[in-house]
Amino acid sequence: MPGPAGSKTEKYVDTKRRDDIRQGNIVAAKAVADAVRTSLGPKGMDKMLSTASGEVIITNDGATILNKMEVTQPAAKMLVELSKSQDIVAGDGTTTVVVIAGALLKQCLGLLNKGVHPTVISDAFHKASLKAVDVLTSMAIPVELSDREALVKSASTSLNSKVVSQYSSLLAPLAVDAVLNAIDQTRPDFVDLRDIKVIKKLGGTVDDTEMIKGLVFDKKASHTAGGPTRVENAKIGLIQFQISPPKTDIEQNVIISDYTQMDRILKEERNHILGMIKKIRATGCNVLLVQKSILRDAVTDLSLHYLAKAKILVVRDVEREDIEFISKTLNCLPIANIEHFRAEKLGQADLVEEVPVGDGRIIKVTGIKNQGKTTTILVRGSNQLVLEEAERSLHDALCVIRCLVNKRFLIAGGGAPEIEVSRQLGAWAKTLQGMESYCVRAFAEALEVIPFTLAENAGLNPIVIVTELRNHHANGEVNTGINVRKGQITNILEENVVQPLLVSTSAVSLATECVRMILKIDDIVVVR
Repeated sequence: MPGPAGSKTEKYVDTKRRDDIRQGNIVAAKAVADAVRTSLGPKGMDKMLSTASGEVIITNDGATILNKMEVTQPAAKMLVELSKSQDIVAGDGTTTVVVIAGALLKQCLGLLNKGVHPTVISDAFHKASLKAVDVLTSMAIPVELSDREALVKSASTSLNSKVVSQYSSLLAPLAVDAVLNAIDQTRPDFVDLRDIKVIKKLGGTVDDTEMIKGLVFDKKASHTAGGPTRVENAKIGLIQFQISPPKTDIEQNVIISDYTQMDRILKEERNHILGMIKKIRATGCNVLLVQKSILRDAVTDLSLHYLAKAKILVVRDVEREDIEFISKTLNCLPIANIEHFRAEKLGQADLVEEVPVGDGRIIKVTGIKNQGKTTTILVRGSNQLVLEEAERSLHDALCVIRCLVNKRFLIAGGGAPEIEVSRQLGAWAKTLQGMESYCVRAFAEALEVIPFTLAENAGLNPIVIVTELRNHHANGEVNTGINVRKGQITNILEENVVQPLLVSTSAVSLATECVRMILKIDDIVVVR
């Protein structure tokens, strides 16, 4: 029987449950990463998502796939959140970030099975990710916003991995122009994507997509009583009040006993509306945008009839959230009360007309005087699925340009930066001691998953390609990557495959952060 000193050391601690939970978390999160892995890169496959309501979505945008997936395991949900945050930070690289996280988790499993403590792994990974970001930054090439060609290249790289890749030559310049249009000179390194409005219209093909300098309303002009559908030298009023008979604030009835009173009410209503329209007409306003109203009809048949007689073009049911965009574009002020309706609050444009597009009509406002820094893009497509995917791809391209405006550096694509980071971290790991060295080496190996997957999705032999890549990078060819189109290894910068630095750096740091979080969890407690 061991003495009192011995009993302390020989205590048995059961860690099985913790290990199981950690293992379960990692396996679940890895499964999610493997689900989107096949859609990485220009030759990646697309996913068809079928929702419970019977709606079908075809996409290979990582964030969209994960968003629609029903993930119940708490740790796997973290990967969904991870791709969302990459979507917010960079807008592109949503698949990449999940694939990297999956690879890091796979390496964690190996290290944990060897008995390395999770905290040690976590700290080493953190150091490695900081080092990786440094390496990426040192590889980056500065870019000027005046260099339109470089911006178009990076936008088309983003579009090449999408379903609508054959239209990248059209959509990429469009995205670049839209973002450059929306840059505010007072804050040159900031772009608000809310200033770029994307309107989808069924009909035609993606080739018919156009950028419109001005405003587009996805609705018809009011045709009641034959109002005008085309107005030149327009003075546009944006109103938030109703042109209809007033209602009482409280529920109450007015009891009418004979016809004369009835006539008087109708006459009053008519005079009330006529009075309003005369005030509107007096300012020279000839186009009215009426905000949707919940309380009562924003316009009635009677008021539309009088507006048509006054030759005023009416656009009804303008959504409340569009008001800010419209007033910024038209350089006008929204008017909340008829008493405040003055000429200086109106916007001015050369032409407002109703144009037939596809199976419907839209209202186009062009030649706006002192137009705000906003742009409208009209996306066309032959069916709903293509249309939605074109919009998502365009959003990614816009985000890529926005990244370049925020952080003006480009970096090679095609798996080149990942291999280079992996090589430099591997070399750095040799200078470290103890467990840390092991963990950093594991981190370096995990980054090879990107070129590996790119090659695999393109139907090449991944092992040969990755080995060859390592060889080239060891000889100092930093920008060598996988050219998926030719199926061989070339200098990626010459092939114009570039991406913003921000996409790569945020992918590495966000993935590491997520993995460290999953590692630190050792128990799941269900709270009722």
